[in-house]
Amino acid sequence: MKNYYITTPIYYPSANAHLGHCYSTIAADVMARYKRLKGFNVMFSTGTDEHGQKIENCAKKAGVSPKHYVDEIVLNFKKLWQILDISYDVFIRTTDDYHVKAVQKIFTKLYELGKIYKGKYSGWYCVPCESFFTETQLKEGKCPDCGREVKKQDEEAYFFKLSEYQDKILDLLENNPEFLEPESRRNEMINFVKEGLQDLCVSRSSFNWGIPVEFDKSHVVYVWIDALTNYINLLGYPYETENFKKFWPADVHVMGKEIVRFHSVIWPAILMALGLPVPKKIYAHGWILFGDGEKMSKSKGNVVDPFVLCERYGSDALRYFLLREIPFGSDGFFSDEAFLKRLNSDLANDLGNLLSRSTALVEKNFNSTLISERFSDENDKNLIDIASSLAKNCEKYIEKMKFSNYLSEIWKFVSECNKYMEVCAPWNLAKDENQKPRLATILYNVLESLRIVSILVAPVMPKIAKEIQNQLGLKDSDCTWESSKKWGVLEENVKINRSNPLFARLDIEKEIKILENINKKDDSGAKISIEDFAKVNLIIAKVVDCEPIKKSRKLLKLTINDGKTNRTVVSGISQYYSPEELINHNVILVENLNPAKLCGVESNGMILAAQSDGRIKVIFVDDIVAGSKIS
Repeated sequence: MKNYYITTPIYYPSANAHLGHCYSTIAADVMARYKRLKGFNVMFSTGTDEHGQKIENCAKKAGVSPKHYVDEIVLNFKKLWQILDISYDVFIRTTDDYHVKAVQKIFTKLYELGKIYKGKYSGWYCVPCESFFTETQLKEGKCPDCGREVKKQDEEAYFFKLSEYQDKILDLLENNPEFLEPESRRNEMINFVKEGLQDLCVSRSSFNWGIPVEFDKSHVVYVWIDALTNYINLLGYPYETENFKKFWPADVHVMGKEIVRFHSVIWPAILMALGLPVPKKIYAHGWILFGDGEKMSKSKGNVVDPFVLCERYGSDALRYFLLREIPFGSDGFFSDEAFLKRLNSDLANDLGNLLSRSTALVEKNFNSTLISERFSDENDKNLIDIASSLAKNCEKYIEKMKFSNYLSEIWKFVSECNKYMEVCAPWNLAKDENQKPRLATILYNVLESLRIVSILVAPVMPKIAKEIQNQLGLKDSDCTWESSKKWGVLEENVKINRSNPLFARLDIEKEIKILENINKKDDSGAKISIEDFAKVNLIIAKVVDCEPIKKSRKLLKLTINDGKTNRTVVSGISQYYSPEELINHNVILVENLNPAKLCGVESNGMILAAQSDGRIKVIFVDDIVAGSKIS
């Protein structure tokens, strides 16, 4: 069995995950799922880069320890990856004990090899980017990457001899075109290296939140050796582990273009210094932009909340849109309108309607059990020829991570299937009993085509693929990558399990307004009187039980004791809290709300929560007795 190792970058948890993080992670997940479908032994890693001055500053501002600060945000990342069906094998945190020990050993080894030396740094430092710049690199006196203010920094530091590896890095980039893709990034890095590489500051002594240098505790290891080595440390380096032997060098590091310099120049140099092979490929995709051309950024406050999109439209819709709409490697635009239009046209109309129409005809005319006579005409032959070569045509795109082309190829075939239905008009044949054999053949051809489509879309839309396969009554053996290259796998006499449409058709104008209202901040400044406030009864109550509501993806049913009796409260917080995280905690309850039925459950009250960094946080007051009134 062949091995395949793919990584996302480890994300900086200064604030909660946004759509940009999702983009890299979904792309890596698609490749991991595709390779598993092909029978590879896959290692797929992601994680968080948790040290540094910015995190230390954020924690101080929040009045908590740096570890406590990042723990909350890491939980948010993991919940989002769960909602998005990210099938990672390892989630590494740079605060993990094994990573800390490995970083210390690597730093010491590089020092003993003479690749790291002690010196003094004097220059300009950007805290948000965690990067040092020379005077000439600044743009109008500000950070060349983010445009924010920089600080003059003078401190003792250890340096890595990056300049020693200039010729080797240049040779790697110039003579291995597949090492860094797309080509525009490679050309950019070649020009960067030709300008000359300077030795790299790899420790800091002006703050404490980091991994201590083993032989000099006054220093902490700076981001390059801390964060970049995660890719080998999670495999067991510096020890000779089986995973390290199997999976290194990595097949591909996936990341946004803003960190390509660190991965294509600094990271290979560190590996060369350690005597290790460099990754086979680095793929640096573009940015998700808004209509005004601005990059999505936490610091600019223009991020899109992926929790909202997944909750309202399903995670598969978001996964599909990001990879279909934007050619991977290029910058691309996101708007609510483009997302909703793509959902309506491609997913609800083209794919969803095809499945719904064909299974409805089987249900109505064949009692949900399809019997095919298997004779064909030219229309059948044309469809079968396209279907039989589809997987091979798609394969060449996904292997090169051309996801938009890959999905475009699949949807051309979905369009062919819809044309086939229109030309053959099976709904007319259903009116004539003598045409039933021909009707059965047409429906078999469409459903067999949908079987193939379900396999090919599975890496991108795992939930939808499974739903199609369930409706077609398929076995796992019918859904392998190899079986997507074969025609006639769908069994005759197959029992169809028709269900709800895959995607509901949306009123786009209405949905845009809903999304605008969700994302809009209330800045009206409207005042209320003390009499209005007095009408609200707030008390402390204890959560004694909690369970999900089966009919809903977001609602939890809480049993709450208000100091006198138990009552049921329904709350839409399941994407932020598991039941276990709420039980036995005291919360603030609005006790005098009118009862409301949600998914058939009567809710008597509402618990208070706050929105912080794109996450809903319940306000816990465990040190106040249940039944206490707030006034």
